[in-house]
Amino acid sequence: TTSFTMSAVIIRAITEELLTLTTECPVVTILGPRQAGKTTLAQAGLPGYAYSNLESPEVRELAQEDPKAYLAQFPSNTIIDEIQRVPELLSYIQVLVDQEKRNGRFVLTGSHQLQVREAITQSLAGRTAILNLLPFSIAELAGAGIRFDTFEEYAFRGFLPRIYDQSLRPTTAYSNYYQTYVERDVRKLIHLKDATLFEKLLKLLAGRIGQLVDYSSLANDVGVDAK
Repeated sequence: TTSFTMSAVIIRAITEELLTLTTECPVVTILGPRQAGKTTLAQAGLPGYAYSNLESPEVRELAQEDPKAYLAQFPSNTIIDEIQRVPELLSYIQVLVDQEKRNGRFVLTGSHQLQVREAITQSLAGRTAILNLLPFSIAELAGAGIRFDTFEEYAFRGFLPRIYDQSLRPTTAYSNYYQTYVERDVRKLIHLKDATLFEKLLKLLAGRIGQLVDYSSLANDVGVDAK
């Protein structure tokens, strides 16, 4: 397999749009799968912003128990990471941005896209722009001098930033990703009765990349109802 070295920061193509949106909207929300690079995008693109991570138990507790006191810590423009951990905070952010009437006031990041989108629709309608961030594209890798000779090499390496940033072994990295993120998040979103069938479905989907989605065919191969 082609070797590579991370000699420079990989510039995300969406950075320019992020910067533009902070001049147009009070809130910008960056959504995407875990480990796609949402936090890095926000911090690298907006170095003057304050930062808060709701994954931290102490930070999350304050945000849940006293949202006003939590937000009062950040009088200037702020990045709030993992907003899905405290979705009730969105209502307080709405009130604050309505009072201040200042664009670029908050940049929020979130996984669990279905839950976050629903909460944003209810609380921040008309106040936020939404950016959808995926892992690296081939063009973004090429911009940093990372190229592979074949499609198979790209598919094997995948596009998660950490694989390139830390020169991780893809097979191990994606196995851990599945166990710690995909399976855990899916269990939160749906009542997963049989993890084995779900894993079988993912393998079938991986094997059909580039093909039209045929729910009946997938259902037959997995052994479940097409619904």
